[in-house]
Amino acid sequence: MQATGRINRRLGAEAAAFGVGYASALCWASTCLVAIFGGASLASPYWPVLPWLRTDTTGVITFALAAVSLVVSKYLRLRRSTAGPIPQRPVHRPAWHVVQAAAETSAVLATAVVAYLSLNVVTHSTTLRLQLTHLWPWPSEGTVRVIALGICLASVAATRYLRSAVGSSASGQLPVSDRVGRAA
Repeated sequence: MQATGRINRRLGAEAAAFGVGYASALCWASTCLVAIFGGASLASPYWPVLPWLRTDTTGVITFALAAVSLVVSKYLRLRRSTAGPIPQRPVHRPAWHVVQAAAETSAVLATAVVAYLSLNVVTHSTTLRLQLTHLWPWPSEGTVRVIALGICLASVAATRYLRSAVGSSASGQLPVSDRVGRAA
């Protein structure tokens, strides 16, 4: 049982590193749009709530964070794959399928929100401080972009974890390592 807990913690660290790397790369890409197409000054804040954090500084920080996080995630994944199969019976958990479906959908939609709001910065940067919609007085477009980055981080990490969890697979079949050598 201790081995399974250790494996789950390592898998959790791998998934978290991947989520941080994905969200950081997405944030960096949004700063690149500003640098390439203009619209807003690179000296303007990436998120108006943090007026001291410039867009270009955010780009440098998130690029470095993406590089480190994605290398760590890949290293942990490679280390896990060379450790060999883990002897454990798969557990059928239909609730996890709902969580995985929600995480994957959230990752796609949150990425789309970040892309849309980042393109908005290029075309009319003054809207970052404005409310997102006329239906509610809060949040602003800038705040929603940061929230969407956080959703990307969490949902991509959850997706990585659930896809890689011991004894689970999206198809409900045994992992390939457990099927090799078995009669059909």
